[in-house]
Amino acid sequence: MSQPRVLILRAPGANCDLETEFAFQQAGALTERLHIHRLRENPKLLLQYQIMTIPGGFTYGDDVAAGKILAVQLQHFMHDILRQFRDKERLILGICNGFQTLLKAGLIVPPNADDGPIATLAHNNSGKFEDRWIHLQATPGRCPFVQGIDHMNLPIAHGEGRFLCRYDWIRKGLTQAGQVVLRYVDANGKSGPYPTNPNGSQDDIAGVCDTTGRVLGLMPHPERHVLPTQHPQWTRKGLAPEGDGLKLFRNAVAFFH
Repeated sequence: MSQPRVLILRAPGANCDLETEFAFQQAGALTERLHIHRLRENPKLLLQYQIMTIPGGFTYGDDVAAGKILAVQLQHFMHDILRQFRDKERLILGICNGFQTLLKAGLIVPPNADDGPIATLAHNNSGKFEDRWIHLQATPGRCPFVQGIDHMNLPIAHGEGRFLCRYDWIRKGLTQAGQVVLRYVDANGKSGPYPTNPNGSQDDIAGVCDTTGRVLGLMPHPERHVLPTQHPQWTRKGLAPEGDGLKLFRNAVAFFH
């Protein structure tokens, strides 16, 4: 397969769908933006694609909680088809609000039957919306999205990005299982307090995959650093060959070659 097809799922309030589409096009994919209502009408449309992405934004105004309403729609109307899609060894990516949606829909860390959700993305410790550039350290494991990536410099823009687990053993288990694939670090690759960790996430966690590695959620925005001129210091530091985020999208496309 030379060009995998990418579905970029739109919903009211999403505002990063065009940037995400551009990023996948730069990586060599065929893309289509589709509204959640069209997919609800015919869930089997999903099987026409190899990659599904939920972009960033503020779906449904982040009413109730960030990504919650879209997550409920996925749970109630798309549960079976999403798992069928994943089990066919296809890829699912959630960026920022998309990460919030995937996590709340149980597609990355399944809920416990007795306790409900065992991991969430809570309000930032700073008590405010964080809009800044951060550094990431990758531990790819089996996650195809971040293979060959060691470090990325990407922007964040969120008010609810603090990754928390209900129990400490769950947090440790995610790390031991290789599901924690991205962490916040400083420019030298070292962990640190705010603003190195911009939201107070446990263990500096910025991105988590499911047990297969094929479902990834991350809070930073790789689609906003695809072109080298998107970096705010490119005139000072020199023009890089490409933006740090492009490799993630190229990896997703290469998975199907």
